[in-house]
Amino acid sequence: MRGNRRPVRWVHRLVRRQAAVLGLAVVAVACSTAPGPEQNTERDNAEAGTKESSVSQRMMMGTMFQIRVVAKDEASADAAIEAAYGEIARIERLLSEWSESSEISAVNAAAGLEPVVVGPELFEVVERAVRYSELTDGAFDVTFASCGHLWSFGDTPRIPSDAEVAGCLPGIGFRRLELDPARSSLYLPESGMRLGIAAIGKGYGVDRAAEILEARGITDYIVEGGGDVRLRVREGGRPWKVGIAHPRRSGELYATLQIGGGAVATSGDYERFFERDGVVYHHIIDPRSGYPARRTVAVTVVATNATDADALATGLFVLGPDSGMQVVESLPGVEALFFGADLAVSRSSGFPDYTPLP
Repeated sequence: MRGNRRPVRWVHRLVRRQAAVLGLAVVAVACSTAPGPEQNTERDNAEAGTKESSVSQRMMMGTMFQIRVVAKDEASADAAIEAAYGEIARIERLLSEWSESSEISAVNAAAGLEPVVVGPELFEVVERAVRYSELTDGAFDVTFASCGHLWSFGDTPRIPSDAEVAGCLPGIGFRRLELDPARSSLYLPESGMRLGIAAIGKGYGVDRAAEILEARGITDYIVEGGGDVRLRVREGGRPWKVGIAHPRRSGELYATLQIGGGAVATSGDYERFFERDGVVYHHIIDPRSGYPARRTVAVTVVATNATDADALATGLFVLGPDSGMQVVESLPGVEALFFGADLAVSRSSGFPDYTPLP
């Protein structure tokens, strides 16, 4: 089985590094390897008259998070980082499908029995997930967990039987999920149906951490969680440089682009996968078939926030370049770059200019 590879990395603005050094920067979606703590940013700091805190990284929500801020006061910067991590931990408790005490677990346990009243935050996240389920016509489906639990991509990979997949598919169907805004309740009308918001929850955690930083006066930062990136540049500051990994050249970048604010997320077939009998099985499952999606190798989404970028990266990957590009072009503030199944590269009309690497 091949090791995990990294679909998105970030590097500090102005600092030009070779691919070997870029491997120390932020890790990708579901990548279990920790990023290196050092970045050469002295020239930026001298120009800005600021002092940058050291990079902080922690394993949370099942992946590696990394936060970097630029501020004049290192102590307050570190306090803001701690507050941001505290917020991520809160989001994890709220959204975890694996914690019996979480609200989403209560909804799943009551499938086919009764609606469950949830807090406004979970209700809002599920509403957004349903919106992207609709936009992608089920390529992203908030009820996919009805089948997703049958697959395993960890130390003991598992492929469900055709009979198991056929048996779980009837439980997938976001249109059957009942949302009652007046009561703030969620209801899965059939036993066996399950909500799963891993493909949007991580992005939401990144967004909430960024909002905590901004509430504390931090205006120059990067928050990264397993490849979902939210960033901002101080007024008059230079953009951050974001690298897009080559999907078939381990440890190499395909291109870099400069981002002054917003979010970037990538989904790729090289993130979590295993090979059996000559067939590669990756973790991005098409909810409509119950098996790994095959139309795309990787897709990178640029959006205003990480929640939307996270959900869209999954849905667009499943749709593939042709149908996916139609969705992207219909959404203001959203751009995407696709690697098709044949590695052909296509990008939306407003995708940021980037620098291809040799």
